[in-house]
Amino acid sequence: MDARNLLRSLFDAAVAAADPAVCLPPHLPPGDGGRLIVVGAGKAAAAMARAVEDHWPGELSGLVVTRYGHGLPCRRIEVAEAAHPVPDAAGETAARRILQRVSGLGPEDRVLVLISGGGSALLAAPAPGIDLGEKQALTRALLASGAAIDAINCVRKHLSAVKGGRLAAAAWPARVTTLAISDVPGDDPAVIASGPTVADPTTAAAALAVLDRYRVAVAPALRDRLSRGELETPKPGDPRLAGADYRLIASPQQMLAAAAARAVELGLTPLVLGEAIEGEAREVGKAMAGMALACRRHGTPARPPCVLLSGGETTVTLRGSGRGGRNTEFLLGLALALGGEPAIHALAADTDGIDGSEDNAGAFAGPATLARARQAGVDPRACLDGNDAWGFFAALGDLLVTGPTRTNVNDFRALLVGVE
Repeated sequence: MDARNLLRSLFDAAVAAADPAVCLPPHLPPGDGGRLIVVGAGKAAAAMARAVEDHWPGELSGLVVTRYGHGLPCRRIEVAEAAHPVPDAAGETAARRILQRVSGLGPEDRVLVLISGGGSALLAAPAPGIDLGEKQALTRALLASGAAIDAINCVRKHLSAVKGGRLAAAAWPARVTTLAISDVPGDDPAVIASGPTVADPTTAAAALAVLDRYRVAVAPALRDRLSRGELETPKPGDPRLAGADYRLIASPQQMLAAAAARAVELGLTPLVLGEAIEGEAREVGKAMAGMALACRRHGTPARPPCVLLSGGETTVTLRGSGRGGRNTEFLLGLALALGGEPAIHALAADTDGIDGSEDNAGAFAGPATLARARQAGVDPRACLDGNDAWGFFAALGDLLVTGPTRTNVNDFRALLVGVE
């Protein structure tokens, strides 16, 4: 098996471990013959809804919202589609309809909430007094700032009518069970999709501090409301959330374990570097290049043939006007740091099938990447400086295009270190 197919095999194993058809059914609550209302949001929402339909023995109905192009036909659960990562009117409409579905229920009613990465943007109902345009502008600014996902979601929760525990509060006193697929470092339920069914430990003051730290302009009226705590979220100890049940059904760590098992089958030594690696994408690429070089030249921390596996969510601070995502930018930084070192190949991709705003999941890089680029008249340093990693790998035909996977356990990175 050549290097590219081997790396793709590891990626496929990682994604398969988070397939809702496989990982969701064992976590369904026991059916008691009563009705079940299903709601949810995220890039895996449609596949999760179908898995519920395929395995729930009783009556059910509901509504979930997923990203455009990530839907699947379901029989009893309606699937809506909306924009990600910047919310749109379709997401706002779906979120308000979800709130209506769970409002006015009694203690005999049961609500199943299906949550996965992307839910923060897709559950887009702003808090009273905030319009969608204001929320869109703040989201764009935060995404361009290089802020980490937990910081971005802290702000999102305090501008929302549904996130930060508000969905579970709206469903009270019904019985609420959440099934979640994690796409965030650390698997914190309060961060995954901005925690719509769990208490929020962050504060409105913390949200304002994030906006100020990243120099995001805030309208005076909104600043005043955040300063006064008017937009505060349900906090730990809130009785409306006391009976809610939360179950993590797939995580980045499980993804890496599956890839590591596949590597062993292929005769490689896997080294899992961690599932929660964060930082500027190009700088993480440079750091991991150093690890791969140490393996190749000194046999440490692993002897070739080996594969370095990692997950997490890097960030990109926009300085140019190019196209790309954090995985392609990671790879371009990696390739430049490796400088054409023999026998090192890499794949980096988002497990949802979309890296940034383009149609690729990620890309491949190898020893010949820089030489091939220069032969094609493509300047790798200029592409990195202009945040045009997509353009760089597209010119080489090295993009990884999978289409929507309908799951999301964050980014997957694999560095294959071979022997000549």
